[in-house]
Amino acid sequence: MAEFSLDLNEEQRDLRDWVHGFASEVVRPAAAEWDTREETPWPIIQEAAKVGLYGFEFLATCWADPTGLSLPIASEELFWGDAGIGLSIFGTSLAVAAIYGAGTPDQLVEWVPQCFGDVDSPAVAAFCSSEPEAGSDVAAMRTRATYDEATDEWVLRGQKAYATNGGIAGVHVVTASVEPELGSRGQAAFVVPPGTAGLTATRKLRKLGLRASHTADVFLDDVRVPGRCLLGGREALAERLARARSGQRASGQAAMRTFELSRPTVGAQALGVARAAYEYALAYAKERVQFGRPIITNQAVAFTLADMRMEIDAARLLVWRASWMGRNNRPFTAGEGSMSKLKAGEVAVSVTEKAVQLLGGAGFLRDHPVERWYRDAKIYTIFEGTSEIQRLVISRAISGMPIR
Repeated sequence: MAEFSLDLNEEQRDLRDWVHGFASEVVRPAAAEWDTREETPWPIIQEAAKVGLYGFEFLATCWADPTGLSLPIASEELFWGDAGIGLSIFGTSLAVAAIYGAGTPDQLVEWVPQCFGDVDSPAVAAFCSSEPEAGSDVAAMRTRATYDEATDEWVLRGQKAYATNGGIAGVHVVTASVEPELGSRGQAAFVVPPGTAGLTATRKLRKLGLRASHTADVFLDDVRVPGRCLLGGREALAERLARARSGQRASGQAAMRTFELSRPTVGAQALGVARAAYEYALAYAKERVQFGRPIITNQAVAFTLADMRMEIDAARLLVWRASWMGRNNRPFTAGEGSMSKLKAGEVAVSVTEKAVQLLGGAGFLRDHPVERWYRDAKIYTIFEGTSEIQRLVISRAISGMPIR
C-alpha cells in the first residue's frame, strides 16, 4: 500500500523557494510603485520571462507534475509578493487554459506561443467571457459568432467586460454564442489573432485593487477571424450543437470549462495574499508594544492570529485537494473546485481585514502594505465566479437538484 504523505518532494520545494525568491527580491519591492501607477509592469514581466517564470514552458512543467500541486504552489508564492503584479504575470494563463481546454493540438502549437511572445518582446493574452449583462449568468451572453461560408471566416460582434489584459493583449480568446436559442450550450470559443481589425478597448478600468493588472472592456465590431480560429474545430462544434438540439446531456461549455480548470489556481492566488497579510500582522504584533508589553501577549490578538493561520491552512488543503483531483481527472462530484476557490477567497478577505484591524491606525495607511492586500483580496470573492455562484455550484453538486 502506498504511503500517504503531505510532504512536498524535492522538485516542489525547489519550485516554491525559487518563485518565493523572485517574489521577495523583484515583485514585492516594486509592488507599491506599480499599484500607485496603475500600469502594466512590463519590466517585471520581461524579468519573469528572462528567468523562465513567464512562458508556456513554465506552465507545461508545472502541469507535468502528477500531483497537480506545482501550479498552486507557484501561484501562492508569486501572489504573496503582490497580487496585481502576479496577475500581470499569470493572467495570460487563463487564455492558455481556454485554448488547452477547448483547442486541438494544432491550435495549441499555433496560438499558445503567441500568447507569451518572447524574452526580448514579451506579450500577454486575454480571455474575454464576461459581458455587461452576462457576468454570473453566462447563458445570457449576447456576443454573437456567425460563419461566412464564402470566406471561411467567423464574424464576431458584441462587447466583453472586465477582461484581464483586454486590448493590450496579442491573442484574445473570446467566447460567443453560435446558436443563441441553445443558451450556454450554443456557445463556442474563438482565438482573435494579434492585430485583427475591429477589436478595440477604449480605456483601462480603474479598480479597487489589483491595480498593476490591466483590465478593460473589449468591443468586437464585425471582427473577422479565419475558420481555424474556432477552438476545437467546426466538426466538434457541429457534434456538440447536434447533441444540444436533441436534448442530450451536455459535458460543459466553453467559459465554464476554462473556469473549472482555473478555480483551484485562483484559490492559491488568494492564499498568497492572505498569507502575506498574516505574516506581516504576526511580525507587527510581536514588535508593537502597548502598556509595556508586545500586543501579541494579549489573548484577543493572539487568538485572532491563531484563527488567521488555521483558516489559511484549511483553505490550502482544499486548494491542494482540488488541484490533485483536476490533474488526475477525478470528477468534482461535490463541487470541490468551487469549494477551494470559495474558501480561499473568503479567507483572503477575512484575514486581510483582520490584519488591518490588528495594525490599528497604521493599518489604514499606505505606509504599510496591509491596506493594499485588503484592497486586492476582495476580488477573490467576485471574479471567476462570485462566492454566491460557487455556493450554487456546490449545492447543485451535492443535491443533484436544480437549485436556483
